[in-house]
Amino acid sequence: MKSLATKLAEVKANRSSRAFILADAKDADMAFGVRAPGPRGYLALPGSRPAQFSPEVWSRDEFGYRNLPEFLDIIREVVHQGLVDIMLMSAYVNEQLTIKDGLFKTSHVTPAARANDTTDVWAARHGCYTREPSQPFRSATIDHIQCGEVECDRSSDQFPGANLGLYSVTFVNELEQDREALLWYKEFREEAERKGFHHFLEVFDPNVTSGIAPDKLGEFINDNILRTLAGVPESGRPDFLKIVYHGPKAMEELAQYDPNLVVGILGGSAGTTYDAFKLIHDAQKYGARVALFGRKINNAEHQLAFIEMLRLITDGKISPEEAVRAYHGVLQAKGIKPHRALADDLQITDQAMSYDGSAAQRATVTMPGKPASAPKPATSPSASKPAAKSTVAPASTPGRPTPVTDWPKRADGSPDFAKMTSPHRRAFDQARLKRIYG
Repeated sequence: MKSLATKLAEVKANRSSRAFILADAKDADMAFGVRAPGPRGYLALPGSRPAQFSPEVWSRDEFGYRNLPEFLDIIREVVHQGLVDIMLMSAYVNEQLTIKDGLFKTSHVTPAARANDTTDVWAARHGCYTREPSQPFRSATIDHIQCGEVECDRSSDQFPGANLGLYSVTFVNELEQDREALLWYKEFREEAERKGFHHFLEVFDPNVTSGIAPDKLGEFINDNILRTLAGVPESGRPDFLKIVYHGPKAMEELAQYDPNLVVGILGGSAGTTYDAFKLIHDAQKYGARVALFGRKINNAEHQLAFIEMLRLITDGKISPEEAVRAYHGVLQAKGIKPHRALADDLQITDQAMSYDGSAAQRATVTMPGKPASAPKPATSPSASKPAAKSTVAPASTPGRPTPVTDWPKRADGSPDFAKMTSPHRRAFDQARLKRIYG
């Protein structure tokens, strides 16, 4: 039996259970193109896969990204490790690994695929799609996810592909925009129910001026989720939620509302190791029972060790601070150079966690003893886009200009594109894209 089904049943039966669902979100190829597999600093055991890089043009190190075969090798390793409960992929990767390779047949890990990809995740280099209001769009079909064909044989309820998908919605507090998003979700939800396809619902914060104070976004999102699902019987409801962590109060009020509604968080941008470990610890403490981390895992120096620390934290065996130190110990033992020195990696720097003035549009919360703020999602399929918040400026290098990491904002905290220079736009785009996948 898949661990996802077991844990969902346990959490619904006993809200005090420590059962925690961990997902690796490896679906970035539906957004970033060649950058999606991530930096080549970490490769799976098989090592480099063939690729041509003409020496008179550039080197593979200059290019810097894994290719798809290397990306698939990492997914295989994570699944074989067995510490995650869900592997989220694009429909194409799902076909390669689930349908053709049978990777999940004897594994307790559940395969899943991104079921929609609105225009705000069209993160082509040099493109401007992500700066435009999100438009609903679905590349993948349920049949393609389930069986890899335009129409599945439905003489049985067993399919060779994934039978779980992520559907994403963004509420922006604009009637027509939000209505359109929900119409697309309604259509998808009804088709999914007819075809026996399970889904989980991802909900992002507004990415445009919404008229809602940052510290009230959690309430706005919570009410919209509950209002939307109130009209849906159990047969059509999502298995769980994936939302921005808006702090203890917002999490607890949503988690306590209905024991049948399992709440999960998205990871946001990579940040420091402590950002990730602190986020999952705090979210679980206040009611989350699922976490889907994408960039946080994919950019780690050693993905398997990083995932192991996440699991130790959710099992209550180690604190976030201890986990950072233990993770660095693993890196040292393996001879891997960390992205940051230990002292720096123990800092909360990710905007999804830092109590920082630059995160004016993000819901800000105060954690007991430590500042923390809610993560801002950056995009979501279906009707609106989340705007990314500024990132912490990296230390400047002597002799080099300090990188621009913030941009002009209006009084309400929304980005002021009219006043942006090219560096400002680059910083805005980079910060926003970092939050496209959790």
